[in-house]
Amino acid sequence: MSRNASRPAFLSLLEGPQTIGRGPRFWSAFALVLAGACAYPLFADGYDVGNNVYFFNWVFMALGLSLIWGYGGALSFGQTAFFGVAGYAYGVLSINLGDAYGLTLVSLLLAVALSALFAAVLGYFLFFGRISGVFLGIVTLSVTLVLERFMSQTAGPEWAIGSARLNGFNGMGGMPSLTIPWPGGDIALYPDVLLYYLTLALLVLVYLGLRILVNSRFGNVLVAIRENPLRAEMLGYDIRKYQLGAFVIGSALAGLSGVLYTSWGNYITPSSMGMTAAALPIVWVAVGGRSDLTTTLLGTLLVLAGFQALTIYGSQYAIVVMGILLVLTVLLAPTGLIMAIGALFSSGLRRRKAAREMR
Repeated sequence: MSRNASRPAFLSLLEGPQTIGRGPRFWSAFALVLAGACAYPLFADGYDVGNNVYFFNWVFMALGLSLIWGYGGALSFGQTAFFGVAGYAYGVLSINLGDAYGLTLVSLLLAVALSALFAAVLGYFLFFGRISGVFLGIVTLSVTLVLERFMSQTAGPEWAIGSARLNGFNGMGGMPSLTIPWPGGDIALYPDVLLYYLTLALLVLVYLGLRILVNSRFGNVLVAIRENPLRAEMLGYDIRKYQLGAFVIGSALAGLSGVLYTSWGNYITPSSMGMTAAALPIVWVAVGGRSDLTTTLLGTLLVLAGFQALTIYGSQYAIVVMGILLVLTVLLAPTGLIMAIGALFSSGLRRRKAAREMR
């Protein structure tokens, strides 16, 4: 019996062909980074911990876009639409239901489910209507901008759902933070240390779950569709169903980002679905390497940190620099900067090994 045959199926899928990183070295490094992330709040102040929660919130949307675009080959320019739908849904639900008895967790689940339902309806018309390529990007971007314009004009008192006022361009505020029911009283996931650990745990679970998904039969077919959709269809696969499935999962992750962001800041505005917001996830995923989850995660965190630094010290140039970074990535490293650096490093190691063997 082979070594892989004796291992649980999910462990084999964690190291499948569609993801970078396998073996004891990779997982030892993963465990070391995770241990460092768990210990970080013990040595950092509250502001830095909260800032990292902010970064983690966006990674879910980036991983979802990696699944849709990097693995499925469908460029969606509308992930912030699902981010906004879930964020506003959480605001409306949590304000009306309250935060007692852990009802904010119910609001979270319902908001993510609503974003997934919205993605399923939109994706059905997109993929079963055979819309692909640049037209898919145009339609998803148009949906995002329509939602942003609609929410911006909901400023009047008539724009209220129960006790929740939408507030138009000024945005909705006052929604409660996440709470966990507990016998001695609900635990508010605030201050940021508690929310930090919840978000980190969710991020690890989503990352590992997506590794299993993309290395499964579903992921292999999805990659085949990306490489040659006509050939995949000729082999008997209904490519529309696979593309729709990836679109719904990725959009639900964008919705999770929206809920976590809204509960973290107790605030959301229509600008979260604007043109700039819609373009930034494309930059994060492209720079890291859209065809791998690990490079997407690392690239998103690095670009977010750089973007925040630019915003603080040169706000008028931050978006320009992001645009230049995207252009340079497309021209010089189409597979992603981190992916290209990793390839150069691996090539150097192979040359050194070959040189040693020739001696």
